[in-house]
Amino acid sequence: MRVAIAGAGNVGRSIAQELIENGHQVMLIERQPKMLRPDRVPAAEWVLADACELASLEEADVANCEVVVAATGDDKVNLVVSLLAKTEFSVPRVVARVNRAENEWLFTEQWGVDVAVSKPRVMAALVEEAVSVGDLVRLMTFRQGEANLVEITLPREAPYVGHAVSAVPLPPDSALVAIVRGRRVLTPTPDDPLEAGDELVFVCTAEVEDDVRAVMLGADSVQRTRAANGR
Repeated sequence: MRVAIAGAGNVGRSIAQELIENGHQVMLIERQPKMLRPDRVPAAEWVLADACELASLEEADVANCEVVVAATGDDKVNLVVSLLAKTEFSVPRVVARVNRAENEWLFTEQWGVDVAVSKPRVMAALVEEAVSVGDLVRLMTFRQGEANLVEITLPREAPYVGHAVSAVPLPPDSALVAIVRGRRVLTPTPDDPLEAGDELVFVCTAEVEDDVRAVMLGADSVQRTRAANGR
């Protein structure tokens, strides 16, 4: 993929390096000359420009990018970059960094954002994922809540421990996409048996999260979760 990243600070450079190592073509757009440090990510294309200006994005040929990442430390800038990328250049996928949690509600498709990444939310999810067995943890939201990446760690008493994946009656609009077993990541096949301690990663809509929880953890698991959360 060709990826444009607005903001060449620590976050932007880290994303660029990771993408380059995975074989992608990356362009870093930075408006502050002092932040231009090509030696930090020499394989990237570096552009000194203001990513909030339409002419700058045209000159950088953003229209031919598959992804734009708005990774600056300013939420207002990230929103403008996202909106321009989506509405003016029809970039297929726009990922935006949310710096302040109270601004997260703004990062929607109305502003051109396909995926909003909030570090506090991601960190909270990772904490939950590390300590939660027998519950559903939302790891990430896609398309402004239309689909979520969720994780369930199976306790020993889970209904389908010892059963094959094909025996699990998942609801519509949900899919088991990975099984993390110890240090292994498995692509599920119909014949794979589920084991206690497996971390199951699903993509599903928000509407069926409770159904996925009920199937994987038992019919009373939704009520237990709501009682624990005081709802």
